[in-house]
Amino acid sequence: MSAEGEDQPQAMEETEQQEPMETSQSGSDQGLLASVQEALNKMYEEDVLSPGDLDERALDALREFDESGAHDVLKQFAESDLSHVQNKSAFLCGVMKTYRQRNKNKQNQQGDASKKGPDETKIKEILDRTGYKLDVTTGQRKYAMPVTEDEEKDMTDKLTQVFVSKIPRDMFEDELIPLFEKPGSIFDLRLMMDPLTGQNRGYAFVTYTTKESAQDAVKQLDNYEIRKGRWLGVCISVANNRLFVGSIPKNKSKQEIFDEFGKVTNGLKDVIIYYMPEDKRKNRGFAFLEYLSHKEASLARRRLMSGRIKVWGNITVTVDWADPIEEPDDEVMAKVKVLYVRNLAVEATEEIIQAKFEPYGKVERVKKIKDYAFVHFENREDAIKAMEDLNGKELEGSAMEISLAKPPSEKKKERKRQREQEKMMGGYEYDGYGAGRGGPMRGRGRGGFDRRGGDYRGDYGYGGGYDDYGYGGYAEDYRGGYDDYGYGGYAEDYR
Repeated sequence: MSAEGEDQPQAMEETEQQEPMETSQSGSDQGLLASVQEALNKMYEEDVLSPGDLDERALDALREFDESGAHDVLKQFAESDLSHVQNKSAFLCGVMKTYRQRNKNKQNQQGDASKKGPDETKIKEILDRTGYKLDVTTGQRKYAMPVTEDEEKDMTDKLTQVFVSKIPRDMFEDELIPLFEKPGSIFDLRLMMDPLTGQNRGYAFVTYTTKESAQDAVKQLDNYEIRKGRWLGVCISVANNRLFVGSIPKNKSKQEIFDEFGKVTNGLKDVIIYYMPEDKRKNRGFAFLEYLSHKEASLARRRLMSGRIKVWGNITVTVDWADPIEEPDDEVMAKVKVLYVRNLAVEATEEIIQAKFEPYGKVERVKKIKDYAFVHFENREDAIKAMEDLNGKELEGSAMEISLAKPPSEKKKERKRQREQEKMMGGYEYDGYGAGRGGPMRGRGRGGFDRRGGDYRGDYGYGGGYDDYGYGGYAEDYRGGYDDYGYGGYAEDYR
C-alpha cells in the first residue's frame, strides 16, 4: 500500500516530472469537446499553433475546463504576443493557471454560500447500505471499511491501491463510490480536498481488498467518461520504497554500501548496484537503496538531502526517488518466453550465451547489450527450465542473474512513439537514444544530477536504460522492434 498523507501526492508529482512530455496528435482524436477542438483546429489553420506545439500535459489541462472556460483560455492565448515564445505548451499552461487563479479568487470572494457539497441523502444511503464510515478532515474525505488494526494487518498483503486522476472538482463520494465499487470490494476511498475552495483537488486513492479488483478497476475505469467531456485516469498506485544515490566510490562493494547507509538511515532492506562491464570489482558510481516502507524511504531521502550527512567520512551523495517499478499483468507475464540475463562478462559473446542456453530448447535469438542480454526461446517451458537451472551459474567466470523479461508498458510504447515523432520533426538522438526536450540525458531523479563525476550514461540504470534496475525489464532503449512477438515490441530501443 502507498503511504498516507502528503508523501504520496509528492511522489506522484515527482514521477510526473521525470517522464518526458508527450507530443500531441492533430485532428479530432485529442479527447476535447467538439467546439474546443474546432477552435484549436482554427488556430492551426491560422498558424497561431502547429499540431506539434502542444504536448499531452497541456491538452490534459485543457480537458479539465468546461466548454466556456476552454474557449476563454484559447481566446486569451491567441490574443497574446507569441513571437518570442519558445515553448507554447508551457505558455498555454501559464494562461490556464492564471485563469484558474482568477476564478478561484472570485469564488472565495463569494463566500461559503457558493460552495456545493455532496448529496447528503445519497451519502447516508451508501453508509447505511455498506456499514462503512466517512471521516472528513481538512485535507481529505475518507470512506473506509470498519476494521480493527489487527484485521487490517491480516488484510495488508491482499490490499491494492489505485490512483484516480482528472476527477471533476465538484464531485464527491455520492458519485464516486457507486462507480468504483463495481470492479470489487472497496477497503477505503480517500478523496483529497482543497480547504480553500471546499472542492476536491482532482484526484483520489481507492484501495481494494484484492489485487484482482484493483486490476479490474484500471481496465474498466481508466479513460471512463464520468461526465460529458471528462475522462478519468486510473492506474495502480505503487508505494515507492527505493532511492537512487549517486557519487558512490566505485571501489565500494554491495555490503560496504549497505553497512554505511544502514548507519545513517533506518529501515534499509537491500542495496542494488551495477558493476563496470570491464571490471566486475568496481560499481558504476551509483546505487539503489531499498527500504522496508515508503515512509522510511521518505525519511531517509530527507535526511540524506539535508547536506548534513556524509558517508565514508567526507562524501555528500546525490539522492532522489528511483522510478517506481511498473509490473505487467500476470496474464501478460504468463506468456513471456524471453529471459533477461545480467552480470555477464565481457568475454560472453552472443554465440557463447546461445550455446549455454540451447541445451534447454530452441533459442530463436540472443541480443547482448553491455553486460546484459535477452535470450528469446521458442517455448516458454524451455525458458523457465533454463532460468531455474542456470540462475547463479557462472559463464566465462561471472555468475549470471536470470529472470523473465518484462514486456514494455503502454507508457514506454507511447514514449517510443514520441521519440519517432520528434525525429520526424527534426529532433535528435544521443548515442542511439531519442532525446527529450530536456536534453540527451533522462535522469531518474527530479531535476537531474551532475553526471560528470560518475558513469551515468544514458544506457545504464540511472540514465534511462535498466528499466526495472536489472530485474527483468526489457531495456527501455533496446532498438530493433520485436512487434511480431505479440507485445508490440520488447524493449523499445534494442539494437
